Amino acid sequence: MPLHLTKVAFGISNLDQFAARWKARESEPPYELGTRYLPKRWEEIAGQGSLYWILKHQLVARSPIVGFGELPGGRVSIRLDPHLVLVQARPKRAHQGWRYLEDGDAPADLGAGGEGVGSLPADLVGRLAELALI
Repeated sequence: MPLHLTKVAFGISNLDQFAARWKARESEPPYELGTRYLPKRWEEIAGQGSLYWILKHQLVARSPIVGFGELPGGRVSIRLDPHLVLVQARPKRAHQGWRYLEDGDAPADLGAGGEGVGSLPADLVGRLAELALI
C-alpha cells in the first residue's frame, strides 16, 4: 500500500492559479521540489505515492512522486510528475514542511467514478469545494 506526502501550496491564492502554474511545467518533467531532509519512509513513497497539495485548508490536488534525488548543498529533491490530478476536496490543517498521508486516508481523484467533475475548470471546482458541494 503506497504512502503519500502532504504540503501546503504556498503563495497560491486559488486552485485556478495553482493549475496554471503546473500546466506551465508539463514541458519540463520531472519537476524537482527541494527539501532539507529525505523522508524516513521514502522507500514506501517512491514511484507509488503522491504529493497531496493543501490549498485554503483543504487537500485539492496531487502530483505523483517519481522518485527522490540529491540537490547541491546536501539538499534532497522530491521528483514530481508535472501532471496535476484534482482530488475530492477534504479538510486538512496547514502545516510547515511535509507530512505523511496513508493511502486509506487519501481523497479520491475527481472524475474517477464518472461524475465528470474532473473536466470542470479548476476555479469552479475550487468554489464548489469551498461550499462543500464536492
